[in-house]
Amino acid sequence: MLAMYERITFIFDPLHDFWENDRTQRRVGVALVVVFLAGLLTIELKRRGLMPSPLYALTPSNHFYAVNLAFTLVLILEVISLIFTLPCSFSRSVGKQFEILALILLRDSFKELSVFPEPITVAGNLEPVMLIVGYAFGSLLIFALLGVYYRLQPSRKQEMALPHDLYHFVAAKKGIALIILGTFIVMGLTAFVQTVLGLPHVDFFPVFYTLLIFTDILMVLVAQCFQPSFHAVYRNSGYVVSTLLIRLALSAPGYYAIALGIVAVLFAIFLTLACTQIFQPKSKNR
Repeated sequence: MLAMYERITFIFDPLHDFWENDRTQRRVGVALVVVFLAGLLTIELKRRGLMPSPLYALTPSNHFYAVNLAFTLVLILEVISLIFTLPCSFSRSVGKQFEILALILLRDSFKELSVFPEPITVAGNLEPVMLIVGYAFGSLLIFALLGVYYRLQPSRKQEMALPHDLYHFVAAKKGIALIILGTFIVMGLTAFVQTVLGLPHVDFFPVFYTLLIFTDILMVLVAQCFQPSFHAVYRNSGYVVSTLLIRLALSAPGYYAIALGIVAVLFAIFLTLACTQIFQPKSKNR
């Protein structure tokens, strides 16, 4: 069993270090700029009738779709970062999911721009304008509440109060993260191919968030093997409820999505307060 944990760590740690490397992040940032500019150029070529016929049907004619493409890529990068945070504490992983939810709401506000004509005009488009305002302020409120959530988390020193077999516990979570990373890549490639071929497909992010709910439940069960106390089990299970609310927010229409997202982060905040300020066991296992 120890050899398996070592192999998992041997695979996961270099991948994590590569992804978090400053050079990698700079290259990714440059790639985002290139993709965004290429998207604008491609759309402009179609509008001028210079797009080759095989690509004509796949290329949108509204420049705002390039903004949606850029934010979709940003979300993909954030999801990858989320996967690499799964071996961290439950609170850090859930916080990362709230970060992604805030970005998704921002992306949705930009998606509403695709219904506007060019040059942009508000006349006859009041409903999309209200949705843009709602998504933007909902994302901002979640962003602000997320700051409160992070401030309430126990200090780094308290986080070190973990079971003696911490290495096995973290290695088990790294193994789960590797499986999720492989699944994410397969799902992403499948969605990309289906989009290029014009085949019907479901929205990628809600489906992946559904998978994350099962992943979080699995994490809770694994954690119970190492942290069987009532306090730890309730706390970890409560954070899974937060991720469930996030999933419901992603599948809800318009203003309901905003409301559910805010409720999810408020639930996480009150759960953190209950665990750290009200109910204080002698041993604060994470």
